[in-house]
Amino acid sequence: MLALRGRCPSCGEGRLFAGFLRPVHACAQCGQRWDVHQADDFPSYIVILLLGHILVPLMIEVNAALSIPLGWQAAIWPVLAVILAALLIQPVKGAVIAFQWTRRMHGFA
Repeated sequence: MLALRGRCPSCGEGRLFAGFLRPVHACAQCGQRWDVHQADDFPSYIVILLLGHILVPLMIEVNAALSIPLGWQAAIWPVLAVILAALLIQPVKGAVIAFQWTRRMHGFA
């Protein structure tokens, strides 16, 4: 849960990210190294999966309930997808890093 909020999963006090998606070298509070993770593209795959499960049913329901012109939909749904992806990617990457850390995977030996 802490990693979803960008906090150090080890101590819960320090920051996990130095930038938007760049983890800190090590936690300032407990010293746990976070630059050894290998999350690679997995957070992006999870975000794509989540967006599909959020947006497709939403699009179906909106189209069934409202009569929005196709031109508006062509503008609304991609913008909404980009906004949701930007909001989800950092918490998902934090969760992947925390999962790898708890299982001592990929550099956290």
